[in-house]
Amino acid sequence: MSALTGLNVVVTRPRDQAVSLAQRIVQEGGHSILFPLLEISPIADPLPLHQLVSHLVEFNLAIFISPNAVRYGMEAIRAAGTLPAALKIATVGQGSAKALRALGVAEIIAPQDKFDSEALLKLPELQNVAGWRVVIFRGEAGRELLGDTLKERGASVEYAACYQRAKPQHDAATLLAADPHIITVTSSEALAYLWEMLDKPSRTRLTGLPLFVPHERIAQAAQKLGWREVVVTAGGDDGFLAGLIAWNQAKS
Repeated sequence: MSALTGLNVVVTRPRDQAVSLAQRIVQEGGHSILFPLLEISPIADPLPLHQLVSHLVEFNLAIFISPNAVRYGMEAIRAAGTLPAALKIATVGQGSAKALRALGVAEIIAPQDKFDSEALLKLPELQNVAGWRVVIFRGEAGRELLGDTLKERGASVEYAACYQRAKPQHDAATLLAADPHIITVTSSEALAYLWEMLDKPSRTRLTGLPLFVPHERIAQAAQKLGWREVVVTAGGDDGFLAGLIAWNQAKS
């Protein structure tokens, strides 16, 4: 018997990013229910992004917040030329680092254990940044902790919004009809959207299911909403899959 046989696992990542995890769940004997809670698309007005990347040589450090930031940020950078050789590159997580390596970027500053702004800020490479110019590639809006902390350390910080998020038009009844056993959620924003679309009986049903998340911050938000079993995994597909398998084996 495979590690996830008989389990219906909801994958809520944006559709383009859900395929790999969904396939690996199936390879382990489970059934993947694709139910993307966010849609990702290029920024509506790309002019500010293109203006910024045209002056990228003036920056000391570029930080990519997510794989989406890598995808759309690097598209803009390559349209303007290449990454400056002296530019230091950092990511918040290993998923973004992997995406950059696939594009030929070899030297990347990234945390090895926790994958968030706090972990990146603890790295020695980001302690002495006074006088640096830093650009943060991200979606529209987002947490300000990373930029604010670097400013406090003496850096000049600019944001390069390179993609936007939108809510797909979903019917929660479709999700419930698929008879889910486990739900995976990768952001607090996606969790909030899922909650908004549920009526009271649906909330009661889903909060009784195990919820797998890659960060303690998302877990705390879920627990406040009433989720009874929240499992925090390591980041990326590997983290989710390992967490799902370990949970199912412990239940056997």
